[in-house]
Amino acid sequence: MLRYFHVDAFAQTPFAGNPAGVCPLETPLPAALMQQIAAENSLAETAFFVPRAGTSAEFDLRWFTPTVEIDLCGHATLAAAHVLFQHLGFAGEQVTFHSQSGPLRVAREASGRLVLDFPSRPPQELTVHPTGLTDAIGATPLRVLAARDLLVVFNSEAEVLALNPNFARIAALEYVGVIATAPGSNGIDFVSRFFAPRVGVPEDPVTGSAHSSLIPFWAEKLGKTELRARQISPRGGDLWCRLRDGGRVDIGGYAVTYAAGELLLG
Repeated sequence: MLRYFHVDAFAQTPFAGNPAGVCPLETPLPAALMQQIAAENSLAETAFFVPRAGTSAEFDLRWFTPTVEIDLCGHATLAAAHVLFQHLGFAGEQVTFHSQSGPLRVAREASGRLVLDFPSRPPQELTVHPTGLTDAIGATPLRVLAARDLLVVFNSEAEVLALNPNFARIAALEYVGVIATAPGSNGIDFVSRFFAPRVGVPEDPVTGSAHSSLIPFWAEKLGKTELRARQISPRGGDLWCRLRDGGRVDIGGYAVTYAAGELLLG
């Protein structure tokens, strides 16, 4: 029997932001079992964390989509920190998660907003675009760049909203996902959508890890280090962003618990 939380991340009310499953563990589980749990949950990611011996504020953290283990996930990290602060009596104001992408710190501000300290992954311009990209996303972007994910840039929010991607063709591209982005308006610096059918997530509602590439891109383009972002998926979500020295970014947002209970594993 495992404790289990369903948390809507990058949201202040239920039914918005990105839902994540969170399983606090006392001891590690086999990877195959964590993958089965994530598949059963059928959320973009399920996070599993276990305390590090001899520490009170450090945990080992892993994330699983319904089909694979992923190397970096923002919303499920935010959700895991929310569970620690709100449900498990964690008394500090900062927690450190150790992951495939190195140490990830999450700080709690006085307002209740949680701030992720994540690696920056600046995308690099591609002079040759991946074969089939235009057919996969259903439009021709202004620019195409790449880090872990492809980054396709458009003129306007309306163009990003209008995208009707072919998920089978996106899954055939040699990248974890495709980020579509454009300038924002009304106080929002940039907007985005994120498609990752290759790892079992056709369209992700709000993607913290994508902002590891979006923040350095838009910070350079707009000439500012603090930005407001919005992911314009059907659920939608708001992110407060900062480019820091030393190859790091801050990604801030709120989280709300939708459900809490137990997993009965037999």
